[in-house]
Amino acid sequence: MTIVVTGATGHLGHLIVESLLSRGVPADQLVAVGRNLDKVADLAERGVSVAAIDYEDAASLDSAFAGADTLVLVSSSEVGKRATQHAAAIDAAGRAGVGRVIYTSARAARTSALILAPEHKATEEYLEKSGLAHTVLRNGWYHENYVGSAAQAAASGTLASSAGEGTVASASRADYAEAAAVVATTDGHEGAVYELSGDTAWSFAELAATISSIAGTPVSYAVLSPEEHHAALTGAGLDEGTAGFVVALDGNIRDGLLGSTSGDLSRLIGRPTTPIETTLAGALKA
Repeated sequence: MTIVVTGATGHLGHLIVESLLSRGVPADQLVAVGRNLDKVADLAERGVSVAAIDYEDAASLDSAFAGADTLVLVSSSEVGKRATQHAAAIDAAGRAGVGRVIYTSARAARTSALILAPEHKATEEYLEKSGLAHTVLRNGWYHENYVGSAAQAAASGTLASSAGEGTVASASRADYAEAAAVVATTDGHEGAVYELSGDTAWSFAELAATISSIAGTPVSYAVLSPEEHHAALTGAGLDEGTAGFVVALDGNIRDGLLGSTSGDLSRLIGRPTTPIETTLAGALKA
């Protein structure tokens, strides 16, 4: 059995390889692929095969996927190019005779108004049409998305957002990685779509209180309008496109698109999901 993990040079993909190793998959049955092999040198030292890929280079995909039984397709980080890149990987998986594909998608990708959903929806549909056996892991938000905001809030005493009273059922990247490893190493997941999220949804007021408790300093939650938020972000140096994207995501949270929890993640990993305070405390105290 050979398992190929794309995006292994990124945070989630690297953690998936680590989780597979922890679950007893022999290193010589794993292939970690990505663009910058320096970022998987540690895995190579442990006996994991590594390969450089470029989604626009079919030959690189064919070489990396050759002989693979399972492909863990970690969604690309290049927003706007994801659907095309994922399609190239799925085509290569078909050419290589891969037995099944595990794809990391987004919450309710086919029906959600989440700004990130369309490319994931397109990928899910392409994967379905490919005829390949597959499992879809619709990952929710990561705790780690808020490490930077938490550090700024601890320093300034204010957590600012236009998410209003919206809630986020986030989990740690390690939790999501463990779920992918479970699906890759156990049976009974073919055709399944898992809606993954943390066990507990938190509000930004609660997040401010959590940061305050960790930092040992008062942190208040400043509720901004979308316009105020956009102005604050551009004033801090973000370009118009990035600021608009961040404000749109907060709007999705405000509209309740990331606050639900199905329990799928904790059921897959066999334990409660990691609390956000655990992740933030580790990051802020590092």
